[in-house]
Amino acid sequence: MVIKLKEELIMNSYKTIDGRGANVHITGGGCITIQAITNIIIHGINIHDCKPAGNSNVRSSPGSSLVTISNSLFTEHDKVILLGHDDAYTADKSLKVTIAFNHFGEGLTQRLPRIRHGYVHIVNNDYTKWGMYAIGGSASPTILSQGNRFLASDDEKSKEVTKYEYAPKSEWQKWNWKSEGDLFLNGAFFTSSSGSISNSSSNAAFLTSSSGSSSSSSASDITAKPSSLVPTLTANAGALKCQKGSAC
Repeated sequence: MVIKLKEELIMNSYKTIDGRGANVHITGGGCITIQAITNIIIHGINIHDCKPAGNSNVRSSPGSSLVTISNSLFTEHDKVILLGHDDAYTADKSLKVTIAFNHFGEGLTQRLPRIRHGYVHIVNNDYTKWGMYAIGGSASPTILSQGNRFLASDDEKSKEVTKYEYAPKSEWQKWNWKSEGDLFLNGAFFTSSSGSISNSSSNAAFLTSSSGSSSSSSASDITAKPSSLVPTLTANAGALKCQKGSAC
């Protein structure tokens, strides 16, 4: 099934787009807009060849929180995930995001993700040969990277995973960016800050259970698996090839 949009698809609250059991492609127009609404699930669809309607594949709306981006496959795009729209918009300090079990494939340039303010837990993702950088941010966000696999390209200018933006070293060193148990290949490296990540930040991330239900937790984040398992954990990232009558 191919859904060709003439313009962007603007969603309302409490809506689900579920492509399981079918081969669903959404293309054309500005693709999907999620703004000033709540309780949205998009599952198991292919989104591609969108016409320009913004800078990113995935962009959070101002004041958003409790966002999960998981089990997705991203390829061939410049600015992929933008979390927070303006350094001066301090309401985004409440932004809490989980990015888990995704495959950031080849042909991606930057913002995998880029975050302003807020907190993002990046766990068990597979990063393959980004163009400029993988994880970036400004306005003192908190970033916890755990159990990811980072494979850099052969370009010596593209080895660094991180990019601290619009701040001198004397400032970003006080931010809270941390790498735990990540695997770095082909010269990839993560530049950590000297700040610490408090429980009040990390323990409020958004969790998605294996059954598809979601909740915010005051107890723990997703528990990171060893980075050596990332190829297996992300092997089926993207829209699943499901068949009616069988488990998906």
